[in-house]
Amino acid sequence: MTITKINYPNGMGYSRYHPQHLNHKHRLTTFGDRGMSLEHEINKSNAYYLAKGIAVVHKKPTPISIVKVDYPKRSAAVIREAYFSKASTTDYNGVYKGHYIDFDAKETKNKTAFPLRNFHRHQVEHMRECVRQGGICFGLIKFVKTNEIYVFKATDLFSYWDAQYHGGRKSIPKKVIDQRGYKIPYRLEPLIPYLDGVNKIIHI
Repeated sequence: MTITKINYPNGMGYSRYHPQHLNHKHRLTTFGDRGMSLEHEINKSNAYYLAKGIAVVHKKPTPISIVKVDYPKRSAAVIREAYFSKASTTDYNGVYKGHYIDFDAKETKNKTAFPLRNFHRHQVEHMRECVRQGGICFGLIKFVKTNEIYVFKATDLFSYWDAQYHGGRKSIPKKVIDQRGYKIPYRLEPLIPYLDGVNKIIHI
């Protein structure tokens, strides 16, 4: 099936073929010689966790409402126009050691801080609701320039998110993420062993 046009709920067009319309997390970022996107690296890590019976974590599908479909062949359908039917929440969710986990993957090229604008209000509110129900929520934050990845607890994110509306800074200093977060070094398998950070959250 081919999709040729997707619109946002407000009617604005979206095209994955133009870089200016791509969210930063969908762009390819070079890690050594791999040239692999962060999303793809997480998906590979999740596939490893699933295959080994360690955890069940999947990327959430983005809800799309189809408006126009053509059938040039009986065996093929071409979606000519579609809309994101509602704002998505976070990128990933699943179950690990009996715990519900929910997280979003974010990247920044900033070397000294993580801009809070990389998160959306509805994503933060979704994580609040999950935390209230006992879920484990976090941001998987990558500093692109230094090739460093951290698991950063949602509760720490909430503190900075709320403070920005009361005169606080609009970013989280990298030194804070380094102190309060859990640095996740790359490995061969899984590529991003982020559950090591989740283990530390569980045992706090």
